[in-house]
Amino acid sequence: MSGKSDEAGTASVLVLRKIRQILECFTVERPELTLQQITRATGLPASTCQRLVNSLLREGFLDRNEDTYRIGLALVRWSAPGTFGLDIVQLTRPVLRRLRDRTGESACLHVRDGPFRTVVGLAETRHVIMRMFMVGMVMPLHAGSAGKVFMAFDPMARRAAVSHGLTRHTAHTVVDIDELDQQLEEVRRRGYSATFEERDIGAASISAPVFGATGELVAVLGIVAPTQRLTPADTSRLAPAVVEAAEEGSRRLGYRPDLRLASQDSVTE
Repeated sequence: MSGKSDEAGTASVLVLRKIRQILECFTVERPELTLQQITRATGLPASTCQRLVNSLLREGFLDRNEDTYRIGLALVRWSAPGTFGLDIVQLTRPVLRRLRDRTGESACLHVRDGPFRTVVGLAETRHVIMRMFMVGMVMPLHAGSAGKVFMAFDPMARRAAVSHGLTRHTAHTVVDIDELDQQLEEVRRRGYSATFEERDIGAASISAPVFGATGELVAVLGIVAPTQRLTPADTSRLAPAVVEAAEEGSRRLGYRPDLRLASQDSVTE
C-alpha cells in the first residue's frame, strides 16, 4: 500500500514541476505566449504541454486571448496576499550585514526620489574611523556611486538629475553631461560604480543595482568608506562583493535574471 502511495506522490511532484515550468515561461517582457512557444521554452512533449495548458486554463491559472496565453487573473488574485508585509529594507537587512562583515566597511541601501537618493538601510562598520552615514540622509544623484547606478540603469533618474542641475560639490564632481554619460555607459558595462571624493573630500564608495520582481531598478546597494581604506586600487578586490550582495538583494525581491535571459533566448517566433 505504501509503495503505491509513494508512486502517486512522486507523480504529483513531477506534474507540479511541469506546471511550474509552464508558468515560469511568462515574463514581463513576454507576457503572452502561444502554445508552440510554451512547448519550445519548456522542452515538454507537445501533447503533455497541451494537456497541462488546457488544465491550467480550466482552473484559472492561465487566460487565453485567441491563440495566445497569459497568466490568469485568478492566479494574480491568489498571489496578492503573499506580497503583504514585504519590505525592501527588512528583506535586504541580512544582505547589508553580510556585506559589512565581508568588506569591513559600512553597507547601505538607497532608494530614489526624483533627483535625490535616500539612505533607507545601513549596517555600520566596526572601524573607529568611518564616514558618517545615517538612515534618512538625502544626497544628489550625480555625485557618488549610488547615484551613478541609479542614472545608469534608470533613464528617468538621469533625466531627473540633469533637469535639476549638476552642481559641483568637489573638484572631482562630474558636471559635464557628455563625461557623465560616458561614465554611465561604463557603469552599465561593469555592473557597478566606484567613485572617489565626488560628494565629500575623503569619502569613497562602490555601489551596484538591486532589481525587483518585474526587472525594474528598485534600489542601490553599496559600501562607503574613508579614502584611506578605499582607494581605486581596492576596487577590484571589493567590487565583486558589492555586486554579489546586490544580486542577492535582487533575488530576495523576486528578481530572476536567469529566467529573463532564458525566455529571450528560448522563446522566439
